[in-house]
Amino acid sequence: MAGGTDAIAVTGLGLVTPAGIGVEENWERVLTGRSCATRDDTLGDLSADFSCRVPGFDAQELLGGFASWQLERFVQLALVASRMAVRDAGLDPERWDGTRVGVVLGNSLGGAATLEEQHRTLSEDGPARVSPLLVTKYMPNMLAGYVAIDCGARGPGLVTATACASGATAVGTARDLLRSGACDVVLAGAAESALTPTVMAGLCRMGALSKSREAPEHAGKPFDAERDGFVAAEAAGVLVLERAADARARGARIRSLVGGYGAASDAHHATAPEPGGEGVERALRAALADAGVAPSEVRHVNAHGTATPMNDLVEGTMLGRVVGSGAAVTSTKGVTGHALAAAGAIEAAYTVLAVQHGMVPPTANLKNPDPALELDLVAGEPRSTRVDVAVSTSLGFGGHNAALVFTAA
Repeated sequence: MAGGTDAIAVTGLGLVTPAGIGVEENWERVLTGRSCATRDDTLGDLSADFSCRVPGFDAQELLGGFASWQLERFVQLALVASRMAVRDAGLDPERWDGTRVGVVLGNSLGGAATLEEQHRTLSEDGPARVSPLLVTKYMPNMLAGYVAIDCGARGPGLVTATACASGATAVGTARDLLRSGACDVVLAGAAESALTPTVMAGLCRMGALSKSREAPEHAGKPFDAERDGFVAAEAAGVLVLERAADARARGARIRSLVGGYGAASDAHHATAPEPGGEGVERALRAALADAGVAPSEVRHVNAHGTATPMNDLVEGTMLGRVVGSGAAVTSTKGVTGHALAAAGAIEAAYTVLAVQHGMVPPTANLKNPDPALELDLVAGEPRSTRVDVAVSTSLGFGGHNAALVFTAA
């Protein structure tokens, strides 16, 4: 059960997203239901020349020294978010037993910007000019490596790579490390920053991105009948997890409990979700069973809601089948864009905040709900409501599905 002796608590949050740098800034922005999408001059003449970037991120100011010039941007975002989360949890890396602290972070595309830049260098100037930092800046595992170095976390460290479900997979994996007794504290979440011309061109060619060039702020319409794809984003989200008993013993604030986790594979297609939604349904039902709660008890769902025609239909139909109209459903991707591997982490954080504050954010740009979906979709204004049980769902390329259940402390 979520509140039993093996209950896992969320005691700290760190958010660095297009909605702002900081938890309060993020929460205020997602509650407004206003998109962060803007024109992106770095994307040249791509058919989707807009994105959602983190505003005002100055690595020199926020990190300084080595980290500001030797680390790839996705790692920089994660370092800021992890430091923020640790402070929010009231923990001090100078005082904890680092051998009992783990780091589990998700990522998909690693240092794509560095790889593109160094490929140009190789082509134009030859191999002698390629940076010796290429490999360490590109490798996805360096996300967990550098965060562990930064805070002295000497317990298990790993990077999960389940595409757009990576952040949720990381939180679930971290929960299991705590339940097993392998760690006392785990920093869990994800980071992604791959808004490069090549990656964006690939997403365009796949047909995944919205084509609303004329009005980027109105692109990305989760669950809308006129949705035509997502707006790509960068972000980092980190949650500090501890056993609830340990958190209470040290007098920590518990934002919510991680009640349950479930994962399942479609085994269907590289990019398209299984048409019946059976994989994500298995993940959701497993998470609910793990939490010991019935589907009828779910009061809020932060859906994957990418605003692609297929995802929203498959996921929305599944949600209607499992939780029905009793849960207030939203997709915060309408505000933040789709942060790929980081999506599940930042959406887990928003779900925690919804439980803590009893407030469900609206889905940005949702004007004409898809009539095929029988859901209680929140749009226009945030909804104040008691949220004792909430769910965050994540779906990733490769058929990866993950679901997290959060409950009130």
